[in-house]
Amino acid sequence: MWRNTMRFAAVLCRHLPPQMNPQNLTASLKKVILESAVEFSRPARTIAWSRALCSAPKDYGVPNPSWSAEMMSLYERYSAKGAESWERLPSYKRYLTYSAGGQCLSRLHKPTARLFTRNLEEEGAGFEYTVFANKAERRAVCLFQAGPLLEGPPGHVHGGAIATIIDSATGICATYLTGFVMTANLNINYRNPIPLGSVVLVECELDRTEGRKTFVSCRITSADGSKLHAEATALFVSVSVGTLIGF
Repeated sequence: MWRNTMRFAAVLCRHLPPQMNPQNLTASLKKVILESAVEFSRPARTIAWSRALCSAPKDYGVPNPSWSAEMMSLYERYSAKGAESWERLPSYKRYLTYSAGGQCLSRLHKPTARLFTRNLEEEGAGFEYTVFANKAERRAVCLFQAGPLLEGPPGHVHGGAIATIIDSATGICATYLTGFVMTANLNINYRNPIPLGSVVLVECELDRTEGRKTFVSCRITSADGSKLHAEATALFVSVSVGTLIGF
């Protein structure tokens, strides 16, 4: 069994990001890899683990039955803009999944963790959103449909949930254009409440970069653009995934 364990440890390391060579791994992460190898080198789990490494992660940014007709209409409209340099970005349950070797890494580093906006299995209950980005225009737009579990004032979205979708959308915009970032500052002006179940546009634009700093502005409007719900500015700082997980 030890021979199988070492083989699996080698396989796991081959699926990690390029920068995670054995010399760069911390002792704790080496221990996690070895423990995972021991667990999954057992014959009954060999096939399941191999499939897990190769399987594509679930994309939560595609339509599901909870999406309203208005949400679907906007999705189809922006999908049709693909020829105009707009790209729909995939949405996974963890940010680690986006990095090189992230599908494997997300199963090794705190495997039960979930992205805050993707932590509900019930479709339509919380954050339903998808993001389209335009690299040439340095812009992104998030189509957001708020579920009933995001209530704050009766019948309307909680201010914290609005802040969350702004932070997520602007962060995705910044990451798409400049690389992985973390929020350093977020300023929000709330203008009009957002009714639960309604669909809004979270429009983001990269204003400028200064070294490791990325500045993004954001507006939340009704689907037709006639009502302004919130305005925000965000500052992000570039970081490496390795810094966050200890190598």
